[in-house]
Amino acid sequence: MKHKVLYMSALMALSTATPAMAQNDAESDSAKVNVAFRTIDKQDMMGGISVIDMKELQDKAYSSYSLDYIDNVVGGFNGNIWGNNDYLVVVDGMVRDANNVLPTEIDQITLLKGASAVVLYGPRAAKGVLQITTKRGKEGDLRINAHANGGLYTPKAFPKYMGSAEYMSFYNLARQNDGLTPNFSDEDIYHYASGQNPYRYPDFDMYSSDYLKKSFGRYEGILEVTGGNERMKYYTTTGYYRESSLLKVGNTKDNNTSRFFVRGNIDVNLNSFLSFKADANVTFYDAYTANTDWWGQAATLRPHLVAPLIPMSYIESADLTSLNLVKNSNYLQGDFFFGGTQANPTNPYADAFAAGDSKYVSRQFQFNTEFDVNLGSFLKGLMFRAKYGIDYASTYNQGYSNEYATFSPAWTNYAGPDLIASITQYGKDHKTGSENISNSAYRYTYNLSGQFDYTNTFAEKHNVFAMFVANAWQTQRSGHYHRTTNANLGLQLSYNFDHTYYIDFSAAAPYSTKLPSGNRLGFSPVLTLGWRPLSNVQNDSFVDDLMLTASLGSISQDLDIMDDDNDGYYLYKMVMQQGGWYSWGDNGGLAATEFQRSYNYDMTYVKRNEISVGLRGSLWNKLITFDFNFFTNKMDGGLVQAESLYPNYFRQIGYPSSSIIPYVNYNIDKRTGIDFSVYANKKFGEVDLTLGISGMWYKSTADKRDENIEFAYLSAVGKPLNGLWGLESMGLFQSQAEIDQAPRQTFGDVQPGDIRYKDQNNDGKIDDNDRVFLARWDSPFMSGINFTAKWRGLTFFAMGNLYLGGHGMKDNSYYWLRGQGKYSEIARDTWTPENTAAAYPRLTTSNGDNNFRSSDFWMYSNNRFNLRKVQITYSLSSKVFENTFAKFVKGVDIFVGGNNLLTFAKERKILEMNVGSSPQNRYYNIGFKAMF
Repeated sequence: MKHKVLYMSALMALSTATPAMAQNDAESDSAKVNVAFRTIDKQDMMGGISVIDMKELQDKAYSSYSLDYIDNVVGGFNGNIWGNNDYLVVVDGMVRDANNVLPTEIDQITLLKGASAVVLYGPRAAKGVLQITTKRGKEGDLRINAHANGGLYTPKAFPKYMGSAEYMSFYNLARQNDGLTPNFSDEDIYHYASGQNPYRYPDFDMYSSDYLKKSFGRYEGILEVTGGNERMKYYTTTGYYRESSLLKVGNTKDNNTSRFFVRGNIDVNLNSFLSFKADANVTFYDAYTANTDWWGQAATLRPHLVAPLIPMSYIESADLTSLNLVKNSNYLQGDFFFGGTQANPTNPYADAFAAGDSKYVSRQFQFNTEFDVNLGSFLKGLMFRAKYGIDYASTYNQGYSNEYATFSPAWTNYAGPDLIASITQYGKDHKTGSENISNSAYRYTYNLSGQFDYTNTFAEKHNVFAMFVANAWQTQRSGHYHRTTNANLGLQLSYNFDHTYYIDFSAAAPYSTKLPSGNRLGFSPVLTLGWRPLSNVQNDSFVDDLMLTASLGSISQDLDIMDDDNDGYYLYKMVMQQGGWYSWGDNGGLAATEFQRSYNYDMTYVKRNEISVGLRGSLWNKLITFDFNFFTNKMDGGLVQAESLYPNYFRQIGYPSSSIIPYVNYNIDKRTGIDFSVYANKKFGEVDLTLGISGMWYKSTADKRDENIEFAYLSAVGKPLNGLWGLESMGLFQSQAEIDQAPRQTFGDVQPGDIRYKDQNNDGKIDDNDRVFLARWDSPFMSGINFTAKWRGLTFFAMGNLYLGGHGMKDNSYYWLRGQGKYSEIARDTWTPENTAAAYPRLTTSNGDNNFRSSDFWMYSNNRFNLRKVQITYSLSSKVFENTFAKFVKGVDIFVGGNNLLTFAKERKILEMNVGSSPQNRYYNIGFKAMF
C-alpha cells in the first residue's frame, strides 16, 4: 500500500469526526479536518472531536445561526461542551463571536471536546472549543451562488390573563383571604363586565389582535463569488437580512432588525517557498425599536387601571376648558386622546406613539492574515506559519426620548349617558429635538501566533508530526481596566505506525498575570494513545474500521479565577479599604479601616484533570458509522475564601463585615459522561436514506466544597452543580388545626390554603435549614435525531431533539400571584374553603413569603421532544435550462421548510409560553439557491 506524506494524526485526543450528517460512501478517510493550528486526515483523528460539514448541512437545512444544529448532529454539545460552560469560539484561527458568521459562510465546524483537543489553545480554551472554518476560494472559472429566502414567524402561545371584572372579583377574594374588606363593589364589577363603556371601565388586553399582528416576516439575500487559479484563489460573499416584529402599535410597526455584511478572502501562492492568506469582514447590525416596554408591561399592568385611548366625543360640549386642554396635545390619535391616571401617568400604548425611539447600532470589522513559509529546502517536511488578526467592534444606542401628556377624565352620568365632566392632565408634551447617544461600548481583540511544523514519513510506515507554537490573544473592553489575555507556548509530538498504532503527546505552557509572579507559568501535559486494528488488513468481516483511543491529561486554566466583576486580577493580594462605618472619638470620628481579604502568594491555576476513552468506526460497508466517547474530569482548585480552614475570628459577620481570609485553591467539580453519534445509511434503488442519532449524558457534581453546615443534607458535596434547592412541600394546609399541629413555619403569616413544608431536621420549625436538593435544572440527557431521504432531485430532511431529566420552577409573576400583581388564569384554581383540592395556594394581597419561595411545589419537568426542523428541497439541474440559460445556470435548489414546529411534553404549555418577553415563534420559510 502506497502512503502519501500526511498532515498526520493524532493531534490530541480527538474523537471521531462524525460528519454533520452520516458519512456516506463518497467520503474518504483522507478527508481533511480542521483542528488546533492545523488540518489532519480524518482517519488519523483520536478521541474528543466531532466535525460538521456545513456545506452539506446547508444544502438540506436552511438556518440563520451558525450554531443552530450542533446539538442535533453531533454528540457532546448541550449548550455546553461535556458539561463545561464558557467554551471558546475560534473562527479561522481567531478568537471571535459565533453570531458574526452565518451558516452560508461556513465550510466546517469542529467541536473540540477532550483535553487533548483543546490544550494547544491555552488556558482560556480549557472548557472546550468551537472551531469555525469559513469557506475559501477554489480553482476554476468564476462561480456565483445566489441565495434568497423569506418567511413568517407565528407565535406559539401567549400568557392568558384575567379581564378587568374577573380580576376584581378574585382580588376581592384575596382581600377576603387576608381578613380585609372587598376593594371593588358589585356595581363596579358589573360595569367592567358589561363592556358598555370600555373607556370609563377599561379592560386593557395587551395581547389583543388590536395591537399584535398574526405573524411577522423575515427576508434575506446572500451572494457568493469564488474562483481562481493555481497562483491565486478568491472568495467573497455579501448579504442582507431584515426582520420585523409582532407589534403594530404606533411606531412599533416600524420595529426591525437588519444586518448587512461583506466577507472576503484570498489565497496566494507567491512561489514554492512562500504563500499567504488574507481575510476581511465587515458587519453592520441595527435594531430599531419604539420606546415602549410592551411585553414587560403586558405581564404587570392590570387591565382595569388605564384606558389607553379615550374619545373626545365623551367630553361635555359646554366644557370648553377640558376640550381645549385635550386639543392642545401634540399626540391626538384622530378624535382620541391618551388616557392616564395619577398612579399611571403613562401607558404602553401611548409610549409606542409618543415616547420616542431607540436604535441599537453595532459595527464590526475583522481582518486576519497568514503567512506560510516552506522550509523544506533546509529540512524536508519543515514549515513555518504565522497568523495575525485584529477585530474591532463598537456598539451604541441612538434615539429620541420624548415626554407626553396623558389625561384622566372624571366621569358623570347625571344626564343619563356617561360623560366626561372634567379632565386632569398628567405630564406634558415635550420633544427635545436632540438625539441621545448612550450605552456606547467597544471591544478590541488581536490574535497572534507563530509555529514550526514538521511532517515526514519514513520507510512508508513511520509517520511523524511535530509542532511548536506560540499563541497569544488579548481583548480590551470598554469599562474594564484589565484586558482578557491568553498567552501560551505549545508542543505536539505525534507518531503513528502505518496508521495503525498511534501515540501523541501535546502540552502547553500558559502564562497568566492573574496569579502571583512566582506561579504565573503553568504546564498542561496530555498523552493520547490510539489503535486502528483494521487499517491495513484485508477484512471480510462486518467491521469496516475501528479506532480506539485513550487520553490522560491535565490542563492549567485561569477561566475560573474570577471575582464579582468578572475580572479576577489581584485576588492573591490583601485588600484593605476605608469602611462605611465610623470609629470612636479616639480616631477623630474618621471612617475605620476594614479588611476584605488577606494575601495568598501560593495561589495557582485551576486544573482540568481528565481521562477519556473513545471508540469510532463503521460497519457493513459504512451502513452504520458510530462514535462514542467516555469522559471523566475534575476541575480542581476552584477559588474560595475557605472559612472552614481558618478560625472564626478571621471574619467579622454582620455590620461592619470584615475578613482576613484569603482566596485559596480549594473547590473541586467533577463531570462524568458519555457522548455518542450513530448514523445509518442505506440506498434502496433511487431512494437514499440516512438516519442519525447523537447525544450526551453527563453527571456533574461538587466533589469538594468549603462548608460549615450543621446538617448533612445541606451539603453540596456529591450533589449536582446545576441544582435546584428548596423546601419539600407537603401539600396545602386545610385548617387552622393543621397549622397548630405542624412545625412552626417562620416565613411569615400562615393560614389555611398556604403551602405546608417538611421539617427535615425535626427541630419543630421550618426555616432555611430545611432546604434540600430538589432536582437538576439542566437536562442530563440530550439526544438529537435527524432523518434525510433523497429521491432524484427531491430531498426531505427533519430533525428533533429529546431532553430528559431537567426541571424548572414556576417562579415568575404568572404563577406567583400576590400583592398588587396582575392575575393570570391560574387564579381560578387557587385554594378556597370551597376548593380545597386546588392546584395553587390561596390568593393574597401580601407578599406571600411563605408560599412564594423555592420549593418542589412549583417544580415542573422539562422533559420534552422538540420537532425543530422540517425542510423539503428540490434541485433543478442545468439540464432543465439547456434550451434557455444552460450557459449561465448550473443549477437551482428550491426549498420550503419550518423551524421550531412542535413540542411534545407533559408541560408543553409552560415550556412554550414566555412571560414578560416576546413570545416564542414557529418559522415557515421558502427560498432558493441558484448556481451560476
